[in-house]
Amino acid sequence: MKELRLTEAENRLAEIIWTKAPIPSPELVELCRVEIGWKKSTTYTMLRKLEKKGVFENRNGTVLAVLTREEFYTEQGRQILDGGFEGSLPRFLAAFASNKKLSSKEIDELQKLIDSHKEE
Repeated sequence: MKELRLTEAENRLAEIIWTKAPIPSPELVELCRVEIGWKKSTTYTMLRKLEKKGVFENRNGTVLAVLTREEFYTEQGRQILDGGFEGSLPRFLAAFASNKKLSSKEIDELQKLIDSHKEE
């Protein structure tokens, strides 16, 4: 799969699309004009970038999500793990937690997540 890193501008557009998809492209252009202050050409340029990354598709004037928000972030997380932590979730968590103390709530949430995905 293509690398799924989004710029800040791409992420802003992606969030709008995920909230409204499927959305007619003229409606998307208007939303971006009102919410972000973009011109029509900027919206279409950014949309083409997201299409090249395989996240969205503009089909016959309707913008569709190829990946849901959850699918996108799952794949992005997998790419980060594979690229920087040799695919090791424990290495990632150790690096993340090394500079930050975890709260009791965070530890409980992580424990629940571990328990729910534990192999039997």
